[in-house]
Amino acid sequence: MATSSPTTSLSAGDKANNEALAAYLGMWKDFAIAGVTSDWQSTGLVRHATGIALTNLTRGLYADRYNGLVTKGEATHDAKVMSAEPADKPTKIIVTDCSDSTKALKHRADNGQLADDTPGGRRLINGQVEPQADGSWKVTDFAVHEVGSC
Repeated sequence: MATSSPTTSLSAGDKANNEALAAYLGMWKDFAIAGVTSDWQSTGLVRHATGIALTNLTRGLYADRYNGLVTKGEATHDAKVMSAEPADKPTKIIVTDCSDSTKALKHRADNGQLADDTPGGRRLINGQVEPQADGSWKVTDFAVHEVGSC
């Protein structure tokens, strides 16, 4: 005899939290893909980022391209929703993350050598994620703290 499991539906707040976390992690995935070639004009960057966040991503990639650098590897993330305002139907969600960049290092594009001897490490990142007019969630701002901040 087959049994069915009870269905549970997420509250609007829980759904928003999940979508905000997905947007936050998606932004860093898009950034890692663009970082392989320092493609500061990558169309993938707009999928999960807008505003100041998008500006910061593109500026960083532009600087890397200008300086002949690319990023090899990808940082890991331990992101969590820190707050949602208002909780029942959020219009702003703050994500906190302890990211580890030890496997995402800058290399010279011309010869593949490490750009410097500065190791990556664990660092605190705070991100702000907001709903967009099309119903999607995008990161609108973020702050990356120094290595060892988490």
